[in-house]
Amino acid sequence: MGLDMYDVLIVGAGAAGLTSALYTARKKLKTLVISADVGGQMNLTSHIENYPGVSTSTGPGLMKKFQDQAVRHGAEIVIGHVKKVEKNEKGFKSLMANGQSIESKTVILAFGLVPRTLGIPGEEQFIGKGISTCVTCDGPLFKNKTVAVVGGGNSAIEGVLELAEYCEKVYSIHRRDKFTADAHTIDKLKHTRNVEMIMHSALKDVRGSPFLKSTTVIDVNTHKTRDIDVSGIFLQIGHVVDTALVKGIVELTNRNEVVINDRNATSVPGIFAAGDCTNIPFKQTVISAGEGAKAGLEAQRYLKGGKGVSIDWS
Repeated sequence: MGLDMYDVLIVGAGAAGLTSALYTARKKLKTLVISADVGGQMNLTSHIENYPGVSTSTGPGLMKKFQDQAVRHGAEIVIGHVKKVEKNEKGFKSLMANGQSIESKTVILAFGLVPRTLGIPGEEQFIGKGISTCVTCDGPLFKNKTVAVVGGGNSAIEGVLELAEYCEKVYSIHRRDKFTADAHTIDKLKHTRNVEMIMHSALKDVRGSPFLKSTTVIDVNTHKTRDIDVSGIFLQIGHVVDTALVKGIVELTNRNEVVINDRNATSVPGIFAAGDCTNIPFKQTVISAGEGAKAGLEAQRYLKGGKGVSIDWS
């Protein structure tokens, strides 16, 4: 990561951010991507079959291709956390958690969503020490062990099925009476021998030292509790938008999504946004990639004073 002014700073390295980086780098703009990881939510997906041109892939596998292509064309990617974006006389200054600051002429917000957590005693202590939000990333660490998955949607049930292939036992814990995953996936779950379903239940706390060892499960109807021994807990309960880095700077919806127009511009000239962190109605990988391409092109147009990129159908 150089000390020079960047033409474009992209916050986030999921489908939207990496596609933005590909487009700006190919336009010979000095491009830096900063993200807590490479792949974003796609790292949580073990099987993709609805991305055009790709018959099947894992989420991390597809994102690795995005990353390699962006880097090949000159984009820099740095693992880190942007805490705040500020406007200054040169453009923008982005403050990082490690104390560094990055200056850029434009900013593209593409940080997507962050995993929802439970907010129970012990949870924060055991993140990375038994509690995970990524089955694909961390599941293999728990081979031949007992684990639990919290959630009832497709990502949760798919995670249970994946873990059941190499874990001794998997608890599937859901606070409702019915799963919301598709019927075919639920049918697979019911026929998996080493899975125990614990319905209308939630986790009350987690315990261990120094790694996770057990949890207390509470029935949300009867309030009866049950202690179970687990080496790992995977949270698959959805995501939220964390827009703290631009709160009070760009316009947000009441759901904290970044408001953009049809050309991915925010309420602040020079700041663009793309993908799941915005107010677009559909949160899909292919849509995020397209939005990322638009944001990259619009960033170039902004830097060229509205010139340099021809607009189709003008």
